Amino acid sequence: MIQRVLSGRYELEEKIGSGGMAEVYRAHDRLLARPVAIKILHEAYRSDVEFIERFHREAKSAARLSHPNIVSIFDVGVAGNDHYIVMEYVQSSTLKKKIQDEGPLDILTATQIAKDIANGLTHAHANNIVHCDIKPHNILMTEDGRAKITDFGIARAVTESTLTYGGSVIGSVHYFSPEQARGGAITPKSDVYSLGIVLYEMLTNRLPFTGDNPVAIAMKHVEEEAISPSRYRPQIPPMLEAIICRTMSKSPEIRPSSFELVQELSNVEAALSVTIKNDPDATQVLPRQEIPPRRAVRQGLGVQTAPQEEKISEPPVEQKPFYKSKIFIALMALVLMMGFGVGIFGAFGKVWTTEETVIVPEVKGKQLALARQILEDNKLRVNVAETYDANVPAGQVVSQDPDVGKTVKSDRLVTIYVSKGGEAIDMPDLAGLTKSAAIERLQKLGLNLGSVYEKESSSEPGTVLSHDPTTGTKITRGQVIDLVVSRGEPEKKVEEKPVTKKVTRVPNVESASLGVAEDGIEGRGLRVGSVSYQDSDQAPGTVVAQYPSPDAEVELGSSVDLVIARRPESQPEPQPSSEPVREPEPRQSETFPDIPTQDEVPSRESDQPKER
Repeated sequence: MIQRVLSGRYELEEKIGSGGMAEVYRAHDRLLARPVAIKILHEAYRSDVEFIERFHREAKSAARLSHPNIVSIFDVGVAGNDHYIVMEYVQSSTLKKKIQDEGPLDILTATQIAKDIANGLTHAHANNIVHCDIKPHNILMTEDGRAKITDFGIARAVTESTLTYGGSVIGSVHYFSPEQARGGAITPKSDVYSLGIVLYEMLTNRLPFTGDNPVAIAMKHVEEEAISPSRYRPQIPPMLEAIICRTMSKSPEIRPSSFELVQELSNVEAALSVTIKNDPDATQVLPRQEIPPRRAVRQGLGVQTAPQEEKISEPPVEQKPFYKSKIFIALMALVLMMGFGVGIFGAFGKVWTTEETVIVPEVKGKQLALARQILEDNKLRVNVAETYDANVPAGQVVSQDPDVGKTVKSDRLVTIYVSKGGEAIDMPDLAGLTKSAAIERLQKLGLNLGSVYEKESSSEPGTVLSHDPTTGTKITRGQVIDLVVSRGEPEKKVEEKPVTKKVTRVPNVESASLGVAEDGIEGRGLRVGSVSYQDSDQAPGTVVAQYPSPDAEVELGSSVDLVIARRPESQPEPQPSSEPVREPEPRQSETFPDIPTQDEVPSRESDQPKER
């Protein structure tokens, strides 16, 4: 592949590295006449569409980032079957090689490198990008000692959820977070966890979790707590150790954000700078060894001289050895008493003799180093004790004794209790317990009750059905637990019988007088609705039309609208005939079965329509 020119512009010169997805070459950019680094996808993945998409996503994600602690992306392209990314060329070695060459790094140097990485991650996380593979191999060290993050080969947007490829978990098993080991959702706090392991390795030259195979190591990330780094290197400041413990917490909620981590590491860096100024050997890997008196070693010959015993002259008067005499025993007792008295006075004499008093300041909630500094500035001595407290981040002061505001003599010893975070325990099984018994169990374990939800179930009302987190999950004391309890069996709904509506048929009242029509309609359990008039050749006062139409089925109580005939204005009044006018034959009941006959209708004064 060497001596090739990609896209007529990038001349490959030398292979400088290889990763899980691609090989990296140093190349020359003919157009801009500058050295660049080019990452070319492995041949085995060229036919894999998913890997190619992830490879190009790296460029698109990282190209949006512009930060001094992140390797810049210049270009992305395809040359034949080769998919490549053009990056900034950093002429340096990796952080992994620096650790291997130098062993445990200087405490201040390690703090500054971790701060550089945290700064780069802060910028990436602000752009919704998670690196997913923070490890010393992916940290380049420039000649001036600055750290730059590279290889966003598996970086992804926060909203994506793909965690594995081909059944293998993405990332390096020694450095990835518990949520990556479990195949859970990856967040910016996952990068913080990995950075905590990198800082642990820089300070101790050890990995916190090792094993015979990747699966064993992954399970340790999930289940085991790392050995405190101060066990390997006692010179590590408690404040820095507390930061490492927080970043490597199993619970992402306890870990600081990348931005918060930058602030905390800056405080440590400032404190270490002051310490080094006062004591240049404060951050040495090994403390200076003083040669004990009368036990000097001849370094040239390797011969060690034994201490010379002091000769005790015996008084000539005594016949028995002096160390058995009463005088010697009395002198030794006096010396011991005096020594004990001097020790007591050295420890507490200043407190007894001083008349100066001070008011104990408040240091609750403050980081250990800051709390110590505040108390010492107020002429008080400090004793540090550790305690578990899930509500207070690791490294912060939980309580103090004497309490804030008390007046004490200067140089008084003040004990501050520093949080170790929540004590990890296994979530118990509460299913089947009553709600009150479950709450009592939570209180005994130092857990807090969260929300209680009810769910219909065949179990007795008040019985715990499930809880969150689930049984066996690693939790910390003080954590909030949600319960789901039974509401009992659902109530059986009484089926409502459909109400049968009573209907009737509309009678035919057309050609009937208004009065007869009204009686017929009301006789069917209906009522007369609107009555209107229109010109018609039909006898005035008779029904011309009705709505609804005859024989239509309607509900009882419905209204029937009527249209009544009236004489047109242009039509002359009929002249009276000499012949007697015959009364119209009354309608038979069979025509209107429900309409009363003429004999049954009460007499009316006029056949004219009634005014309504």
